Amino acid sequence: MSLKENVKVVADQILGRSVRQHYWATDQTRRRWAKLRENKNQVFAGVVKADLGRFFLGRMEPETDGGVSRARAAVDWILRAQAASRDGGVSLGYFPCDFENGWRVSYPETTGYIITSLLQFSRRYNDANAAQQALRMANWEADIQMPEGAVQGGPVCAADEQTPCAFNTGMVLDGWMSAWNFSANPRFFDSARRAADWLVNDLTTEGYFKTNGQFVEPGEIKTYNVLCAWAIHRLGEQIPAGPYQHAAIKIVEAALRQQRPSGWFANNCLTRPEAPLLHTIAYTLQGILEVGLASRRPEFVFASKRAVDAILPKISSKGFIAGRFFSDWTPACFSSCLTGSAQLAILCYRLFEYTGERRYFDAGQLLVNYLKPLQLLNSQNDALDGALPGSFPLFGGYMTAGYPNWATKYLLDALMLQDRLGRQ
Repeated sequence: MSLKENVKVVADQILGRSVRQHYWATDQTRRRWAKLRENKNQVFAGVVKADLGRFFLGRMEPETDGGVSRARAAVDWILRAQAASRDGGVSLGYFPCDFENGWRVSYPETTGYIITSLLQFSRRYNDANAAQQALRMANWEADIQMPEGAVQGGPVCAADEQTPCAFNTGMVLDGWMSAWNFSANPRFFDSARRAADWLVNDLTTEGYFKTNGQFVEPGEIKTYNVLCAWAIHRLGEQIPAGPYQHAAIKIVEAALRQQRPSGWFANNCLTRPEAPLLHTIAYTLQGILEVGLASRRPEFVFASKRAVDAILPKISSKGFIAGRFFSDWTPACFSSCLTGSAQLAILCYRLFEYTGERRYFDAGQLLVNYLKPLQLLNSQNDALDGALPGSFPLFGGYMTAGYPNWATKYLLDALMLQDRLGRQ
């Protein structure tokens, strides 16, 4: 980052928050650091210390090998996260400074698309247990599906406390489609169709979803919802006479109305649309890209490619990339959102497959090889072993001091793509 960019980030972090927000952020950080001194967190405290050293002293060295073994470790951690929740879903993640035993309750949204990753892993590496547990997740999702077909927002809760959320519904729809394609179990197809019907009926005439849920900042448009279009299109491929493929195209066209000539998208974050997370940026780009590839709409692919092209110069020579961006594509924070880094790698690999341009493959390699050493292996605490943190450094701005399950899921996806493309 240049001096001007550093000053801009510092000014934003100081002036972009209210006094109350600064107070609560400082107090939360103080509480987490205090938790690190507890005996039960000594292993994690050692990880945090080493992590901070690598970040501030610049001692992060990419790792070029070990991809398959790291994918295996990621799957093992995901299955431990499922076991920790005890209901069939996957724990939202491991946060040792925030919860008594570190593990949070199951998270329907991300359990949904984890199903797809585990089934892909099962097929590629002949792992029957990964498939069995993925189908168990799909059945759990069907058990808790809301009567109208939607999926609840937030961590799992009692049926009378559920509130619907379009994005979560789309992510679980993706999992049900993968489970049905794998098993031909009609229960999964029925759940998928009910979810898709609810999503289609939730669209405005412009192509935006109305029900964003209670767990994100209010706003009529959440551009990252376009990722739902990919799952809807997948169902539409099985029912071409239905409304699904048309709805998916309509959703992508609505998202593209939010894109600026620079490639940046407006209204594209859970909390800060003026400085969206790379995570939600990548959600948007993946939805547009995959629907474009599936529907043979090159203009969709180009729209995603235009944004990726704007982001690629922001990757450091080692593979670090900031976790948020302002509308001029300058970094909006100092830490990295590792989920977003893994998602960007996936986008690069997919663009390489489509275009044949080596620069996308090289960018994917750069990002994944940077992430590998941030996945802890052979830890004395098996709740850490195989997981990817939310941020680098761990006390950075996204999912602070924790391991959200979706970071490890996207690392797994990126590692599988790296393995597949590297062996072509």
